[in-house]
Amino acid sequence: MSGPRYDLPTVEAETAPWWEAAARGELLIRRCGACAKAHLYPRPFCPSCWSEDVSWEQAVGTGTLYTWSEVRSNDLPPFKERVPYIAAIVDLTEGPRLETNIVGVTEGELSIGMALKVDFSDVGDVHIPVFRPA
Repeated sequence: MSGPRYDLPTVEAETAPWWEAAARGELLIRRCGACAKAHLYPRPFCPSCWSEDVSWEQAVGTGTLYTWSEVRSNDLPPFKERVPYIAAIVDLTEGPRLETNIVGVTEGELSIGMALKVDFSDVGDVHIPVFRPA
């Protein structure tokens, strides 16, 4: 009998639309109707002005590389089998930053500010947004 998968996110009522969109190959963000700022992670209020007037919006799926780190050692299962991988923070075109992985490129090919596009990695029952060079 296998134990719980700690590498998979917990899908909750508030985040379910985000994960459902990811399964369709779409990246969603939340936008505030009061101050117009976009944000991630999904929450029921705006982290800038605290308004509860927030709605889902489809992101264009592009951004730029803010920072990254190539992970070469991770003893936690199942990450140990995935090394090396590139953990990164991407500035989405709409403004929010997203923690993600960069795929389809080596660390030596990365540069701050490089153009990226979203892709999705199927992991179990969820689809995780990852990014690759645009």
